Amino acid sequence: MKSQREILTPQMLRYDDFDDRAETRYLPYLMYFHRADYRSATINTDRLGFRVSHGATERGSVAHPPKGPVRLLAGSSTPFGIGATGDGTTMASRLWSRYAPSVPWLNFAGRSHNSMQELLLFLMHRELVPEIDEIVVFSGLNDLALSRLPDAQRGEHGGFFNCGEYFDRMEELRASHRKARRGFGRRAAGPEDEPHVVPPLADRIAYAVDLTTRHLAALRLLAGPSGARITYVLQPLATWVRESGSPEEKAVFGELDDISNFWELYGDIATLESGRRYADALRVACEAQDVRFLDMSPVLAESVTGDDWLYVDRAHFTDHGTEITSRLLAESLGLS
Repeated sequence: MKSQREILTPQMLRYDDFDDRAETRYLPYLMYFHRADYRSATINTDRLGFRVSHGATERGSVAHPPKGPVRLLAGSSTPFGIGATGDGTTMASRLWSRYAPSVPWLNFAGRSHNSMQELLLFLMHRELVPEIDEIVVFSGLNDLALSRLPDAQRGEHGGFFNCGEYFDRMEELRASHRKARRGFGRRAAGPEDEPHVVPPLADRIAYAVDLTTRHLAALRLLAGPSGARITYVLQPLATWVRESGSPEEKAVFGELDDISNFWELYGDIATLESGRRYADALRVACEAQDVRFLDMSPVLAESVTGDDWLYVDRAHFTDHGTEITSRLLAESLGLS
């Protein structure tokens, strides 16, 4: 018997294949990035792993940019386009082909990346896009979600997804190099051996905002010579937009909740009130750096009805959700 997810969002099976952990592409510095030269009817990437975006008459990617100035849509899996039925229905493609087509848009997003990985991605590929007109960072959720990790895993620049596996493997590697020493017992327990207590929500919001602030400052320095304008858009989690979704969302979300621990891990950050608190703190931080800021959740909430099916899961859009969001983004930022 097919699941509601398979019936309502069959394209997600292709994303399951794309994200197959057995095919994870591990890279120095970034930790991981998309599979390169991936081909399907739903998703296609270039030789570097960046997703292809579509304009009205041409296509482009970071490895194969169009001539002249470009606009970059950066961030994580939402601007990457998880949930889209094809490359032509991602946000970068809809901005390029319809809502802000005066300058080509490239998909510069990295699936499951935090703000440090987003920054490194730009640093490592900056030379491929010498003329940048605009950078829109459509992000924010991952830093907040990962803020619950232990300090030993978060480090100075934030934790990353599946970092627990990374640290476990590194400890095994270190252990393989240790030699037994007579007269010495087991190493004393360190902070990483102590039970972890998740910090209060206020502390996690402050932590995520601090990471974003520092990494935005570095992005401004890197992008400065190009004269590109930088805008930070807090991505709209489904529960930051409205408390109850469309009938299709209820069916899919309920099914996903039965097989996941979403509410146990992220219930406190998923409320409308938490989303507004996070947005308010990010707005202040962005204004201090003269970075334009937009909280997309209330903008989206004011423009949809209860029947609008926006999400394939709580973080990623349907094609309809992408279409509405792309239009509102262009209108809100005055892009043409």
